[in-house]
Amino acid sequence: MSEYSNNKIIAIRNELLTELENLEKKTDILKHPKLKQIYLGITNLPQEERKTYGQEANKLKLELQKLVEASQLPDQNLKPIDVTAPFAPNTPFSRRPNIFRANQGSTHPLTKEIDEIVDIYSRLGFTSIDSREIDDDYHMFTSLNFPEGHPARDDYDTFMTTEGLIAPAHTSTMQNRVLKMFRPNLKQGEPIAVVIPGRVFRNEDLDVTHEHTFYQLEGVFVAENINVGNLIAVLQAFMNEYFGQVLKTKIQPFYFPFTEPSFEFAIERPKALKKGNAEADQWLELLGCGMIHPEVLKHADIDSNKYTGFAWGGGIERLVLMKNNIEDIRHFESGKLDFLRQFK
Repeated sequence: MSEYSNNKIIAIRNELLTELENLEKKTDILKHPKLKQIYLGITNLPQEERKTYGQEANKLKLELQKLVEASQLPDQNLKPIDVTAPFAPNTPFSRRPNIFRANQGSTHPLTKEIDEIVDIYSRLGFTSIDSREIDDDYHMFTSLNFPEGHPARDDYDTFMTTEGLIAPAHTSTMQNRVLKMFRPNLKQGEPIAVVIPGRVFRNEDLDVTHEHTFYQLEGVFVAENINVGNLIAVLQAFMNEYFGQVLKTKIQPFYFPFTEPSFEFAIERPKALKKGNAEADQWLELLGCGMIHPEVLKHADIDSNKYTGFAWGGGIERLVLMKNNIEDIRHFESGKLDFLRQFK
């Protein structure tokens, strides 16, 4: 490469480095006209100089890219955050700022209700496992027998990240994990009995009964000779205890990819929610349920010829709304103190 061409690259490099220091958005340097000018200059060179010139131009671009990437890394010299704020641990009480004591607050109503719900199922013999708030395609869809092309796999229905991770739309995303986790129980002659509370996310229009983010509880039970009667008995026992009265229940056929047969589970309206005398006024549809699909058991390496089980899932807010006669689901996330103080 000629001395002129080499000096030209060096001169432009120095100009670009100077401009890089003054740019607020460092990535703009990679689109700078002077960088483009270097590459356009290749066509004006003799054939024998083009290769070397192009290599030097690429070196400059790579150098700029590394400087841009380095500028976006966190500053290692930042002053550390004082985790003891607003006061050091040994500060005398007389010198501490006047802040709210823990006993002046209260437990959020949803937290209280989740604790009560889990306690009831615990007394019915179920172990509680927390759900997760980010998951993958396998646990959200494939392990639950969702076929390719199912509408739920579309990002307009389910929240997905650009990396392909998923904000779970239901706590069923934990089924495969708990089936595998408690599979040794079956060999010991004990059932798999797990409830899974957690937060879920859906692309919903908000209104008095719908939120895009809400809580759900999944239940899973697997053992030998389990049937629909066992499913109804467990759900009925829970509803009677939770609402504090003996309620009639009924199921009607439905469809879910992960259960077969599948049902909607409804209860007789509790006294506080009684409406008219028409048949439709007597019942409240609460949750989806059914016998666990053999393909779901197969994904968990459980022999569906020997073991059967049931699963159910439903919104926790819906139960709390009905139990406490709350008119709007959005109150739970509103932060309104006049609403929250009712549950203190």
